[in-house]
Amino acid sequence: MVGLGETRAELRQVMEDLRETDCDILTIGQYLAPSQKHFPIQRFVEPTEFDEMKTEAKELGFSAVASGPFVRSSYKAENLIGSP
Repeated sequence: MVGLGETRAELRQVMEDLRETDCDILTIGQYLAPSQKHFPIQRFVEPTEFDEMKTEAKELGFSAVASGPFVRSSYKAENLIGSP
């Protein structure tokens, strides 16, 4: 999830750490607070930034990446497994 106050450098580090553990599939989605009682959204990430993060993740060697505001960890999982 993004939009919780993280920096792009922190996101890059997480991606690198995941690749070091041989993680091949990555999903990146926007945090959406379930209610006003939950932690507030720090920022809405623009769709172009999700595209940039996907490109960056693919360049790091992830075999499949789903990146967008409504992506969740199981987002179209059947399509990500074994995707080019």
